[in-house]
Order: sequence, then C-alpha cells, then structure tokens
Amino acid sequence: MSEDAPAPSRRRRAAPLLPPGDARDGALVFVVSVLCLLACLATIAALGADRAAHGWRAQLTGAATVLVRPSGTETADAAAARAAEALSGVKGVSEADALEKEKAEALLAPWLGRDILADLPVPRLVSVELNPKAPATADAMTRALEAAGVDATVDDHTLWLKDVLKAGAAARAAGIVTAALVAAAAAAVIAFATRAGLAARRDLVGVLHLTGAEDRFIAGLFQVRFAGMAARAGLIGAVVAAVLAGAARLFGGPQGLTPILPVAWIDLLALVPCPLVAALIAAGAARVTALQILQAMA
Repeated sequence: MSEDAPAPSRRRRAAPLLPPGDARDGALVFVVSVLCLLACLATIAALGADRAAHGWRAQLTGAATVLVRPSGTETADAAAARAAEALSGVKGVSEADALEKEKAEALLAPWLGRDILADLPVPRLVSVELNPKAPATADAMTRALEAAGVDATVDDHTLWLKDVLKAGAAARAAGIVTAALVAAAAAAVIAFATRAGLAARRDLVGVLHLTGAEDRFIAGLFQVRFAGMAARAGLIGAVVAAVLAGAARLFGGPQGLTPILPVAWIDLLALVPCPLVAALIAAGAARVTALQILQAMA
C-alpha cells in the first residue's frame, strides 16, 4: 500500500434512536432509588417482625407461670415449693422452679412500683419449663396442683400467644402492603416519565411511523431505556438498605436494632432481587403507557 493511499475509514456505530441521557434522568433515578429503598426497608422490617413473633411464640408455648396462694399457717415459700414439686411430676413438664421473693418482686416492680410492693403481700411464682414437643396443658397442671392441695392459678400464656400471632400476621401484612404500594408508586412515576418522553419526542415518533416502524418497536425503545434506569436505581436503593440493615445488626447486638425488630444477616438476601424487580416493573409500566399513547396518536 502506497503512502499516498487514503487510510481505511473506521466503521461508525449507528446512534441510538433515543438519546442515552436526559436532563430529567437524574431526578427520576433519585425518586425511583428512594422508592426502592423504602420497599427494601419494609421487607427487612417485615422479616424482622415475623422473626420476633416466632421467637415470642416459641418462648410462650415453652413456658408457663403459676401463681401460688398460701393457705392456713403455711408460708408462701413452702406453698411454692410444694407447687413446684407437684408440677415436676406432670407429663410434659421439663422443669418447675419456685421463684424467690426478690425475683417475684422484680417481676412485679415495673407494674406496681417498689414502694407499693413493700406494703403488699407478694405472691409466690413458680416458673414452669414445658417440653417443646409435647407440652403439658394448663388443665393437667391445675389437676396436679389440686391433688397436692395447693391453691394456685396456672397461666399458660394462651392469651398472650393469640396477641403475638395477631401481631406477627399484622406485621407480615403491613410489609406486603407497603411493598405493593411502593411498587405501584414506582410504576406511576415510570408511566409519567414515559408520557413526558413521548411528548418530547413526538417528531421522532412521527418519523419512525413514516419509515414503517410499528408501535411495539417504538414502545420497546422506551421499555429498554426505563428498565435499565430502574435497574440502576434498584441497585442503589438495595445497597443503601443493606448498609442501613447491616448497621442495625452491628450496633443492635445479636437481636438486631431492638428485640421487637431483630435483624439477621440472612435478611440481606431478600434485597438481591430488588434491581430485577424494579426493572421488570419499569419495563411493564413503560411499555403499557407507550402503547396506549401511540395508539391514541395514530
């Protein structure tokens, strides 16, 4: 090849039909990122509340409390000791221990106050640990106490258990509803952005129609554009939520932020699908909105 021969021209890549960036993209990414962050935090909160409810349920079903009332000349400590002995022989009871007066007062102090406790006869309590596989029933323990001649009341935490189960169900429902509302809000934001994008590029849409492009092809352009943007926003929201959840786990101790909302490291796995879910929601909203507008423009 001679030195005077022109150099071969480089192959040029075709420019995209839609510009890669827009002045409004930054604000849109921020809004969708915040929505994804809220959805992720709602998911983490729902998982933590559900874990707390299961933990409380296990504790309540695995234990019972017996309130002992001494009769006659028998002391409260002696009555509690006889109650513990009678309950130890009940099938389904792993262990029964009579609580000391100081421990019983410590349990009642937050409710009654120590000044009032000094003037009241504090009842004795018996802590009962039940067999988790086949726990003893309240009726069985009551019959054992009656047979031993002990005046006592058995609390198997049934009322508390119902409240805990309701609270766990409410927490799960709240998490699902919150995530659904956030997803709907994200879809509405993407739909609005798609309408704005089509309105700003009405001339381009007309040219594409003249060249024979179908509505599905044009809608696909907006679908791909907003899906990619939503995926980036979902990744940002998931990363920020993971950092916040990790901080709650680190600074909150083994039980997470509080015993009411324990956070576990495995909960972070629930954030992995966030970019994909955000992309799918954005793609669906953009395509449906674009097709509706294009059909109206025809």
